[in-house]
Formats: sequence, structure tokens, C-alpha cells
Amino acid sequence: MKLLPQKPFKLPVASLVWVILLGLAITGCQGQKFQEIAETAKPKVVSTSTIIADLVEQIGKQEVDSQGILQPGADPHVYEPVPSDSVAFEEADVIFYNGYNLEPGLIKLMNAAGIKAQKIAVGEAVKPLDFNYKGQKAPDPHVWGDAKNGIIMVNKIRDELIKISPEDESTFKQNAAILNANLERLDSWIKQQITTIPDNQRNLVTTHDAFQYYTKAYGLTMTGTLIGISTEEQPSAQTVKNLAEVIKKTKVPAIFAETTINPTLIKTVAEEAGVKLAPKPLYSDSIGAPGSEGDSYIKMLVANTNSIVQALGGKAGEFKTN
Repeated sequence: MKLLPQKPFKLPVASLVWVILLGLAITGCQGQKFQEIAETAKPKVVSTSTIIADLVEQIGKQEVDSQGILQPGADPHVYEPVPSDSVAFEEADVIFYNGYNLEPGLIKLMNAAGIKAQKIAVGEAVKPLDFNYKGQKAPDPHVWGDAKNGIIMVNKIRDELIKISPEDESTFKQNAAILNANLERLDSWIKQQITTIPDNQRNLVTTHDAFQYYTKAYGLTMTGTLIGISTEEQPSAQTVKNLAEVIKKTKVPAIFAETTINPTLIKTVAEEAGVKLAPKPLYSDSIGAPGSEGDSYIKMLVANTNSIVQALGGKAGEFKTN
């Protein structure tokens, strides 16, 4: 059987036009989809400390992709960065950190080559109090101890978020205004609670020197600490003995451990001084774990105030946010 030669297949012109239009439509839809994804992508915000991360989340809420480096209870003074921290910094649009050398390891990593994100020292928006370190003055990084300073930090974060996501300005302003109103109320509440402590018992002794802003703002005397500003310091036996003697002379009714520092040495101080260790440690450089009484910036200040007031002989009332 003789096979007839095959004619080349030709698509009708109308069908060919339809195929071309369909391809263009698909390409156009994909391009539009990619554009929509780019337009709706949230700014990636990375925060070093848990305190700053909490403020960012309360101000930014669903409008930002917020990630915190430090976990609740972690000590920023001695934290050693891990590879995932570098990845987070490299992917960030903005990095919020405390500054005043609170988190030296993370600051060093953040300033490394290749990290192009905006770097904002939130704590450095506050005029610092000084401390003496090896005979020289340096800024105290624990600015959040004063709720008024918390407001300054909130405003700094708000303004920087507006810069990277101006379309969400009204949301950021509204969220910051609510937070600031609660901080104003908290500031007044703390002052009222401290006044319930007898005058001669308004003395604070803690593990490390993280409460200068708190004591100055709220009418307490920082009687002594086991170690200085940085938790890297290792107290000597003489330091423990000297602090115990100070406690005996001032007749402090209780001293305080901190959630981010091993309490063993401060317990030793309490035993040598013959004074009780307050039943609840203070939140110093970190908020508490989720579900704890100090799991937000406001709640940590409330929890600290309750602990201090009750241990030093006062009566603390309840604080509720709006």
C-alpha cells in the first residue's frame, strides 16, 4: 500500500490568535500576581532584646513581620550570636537594638559587612544616666526601668516604622498612642505603690546594677548590687562580704535575685547578711516567658513593682491596662 504524503498541520488563524492571547493573559496574570506579592510584603523587622521586640509587636501588630533574636530570660550582656542571627540580620529591612552596649555580641554582628538593614538604637533615644566602670563614666543601658523612657522608645519605634511602611502610618500612630497612654498610667501607678513602703525601707539591693533608672524615677535608693552594669563581672568573696555588711547597716528588709542571672551568689549574700531573699526575682534585662506575670514590657514593670513593694513592707494595688 502506497502512503500518501502528509501535509503539515496548520492551526487555523483564529485558533492561533486565541492561543497567543491566552499566553499573554497567563503571563500578565503571573506578572500581576508577582506585583501584588511585592506590594503586600510586610517589612521585616528584627529586634535584639525581648523588651524592644514586645514594643515593636504592639506598635506594628499585623503590619510588620517581627522577629526577636533573644528569647525571654536570655541575658543580652553575655549572649553569643549563632548563625541564624546573622541570617535574620541580613534579611531584615530594619534592626532595632537597645544600644549603649547592652548587647555587645549582637551589636558586633550587626555592624559586620554585608548587613544593609537600617540599624536603630532605640535605647539611645533616651538621655542616659552614667555609671562608673573601671574609673571611667559610661552610659547605663537599662533605660526601660523608667516608664517615661518607655514612651520615648515607643515613639522612636513608631517613627521608624512609619519610614519603612508609610502606608501604615495611621495604624502605627494609633497603636503607639494606646501603648503610651498605658505607660503614662503605669508611671503614676508605680509612684503611688512605692509611697506605701515605709520611708526608711525604700532601699533596693539586687544582683546587678540594672535598676538605676527605676530607683531614680520612683523614689528608691539603690543601696547596693552584687555586680555592676554588666553580668560578665564575677564578684569576689570580698565583694560578697562587703555587700552583706552594707545590708546589715542599712537594715534592708529584703534583697532581690533577677530572672536572667543565677541566684546562687545573691542567696549567699542574703545568708551572710541575715536578710530574706524576696520570693519573686525581678525582671531586669528581659521580659518573662509567655504566660508568666512579666511576659510584656508593661507587665514586667508591674510585676517588679509588686515584688519590690511587698518585700519592702508596702502594699501594692492592681494595675490594669486600657
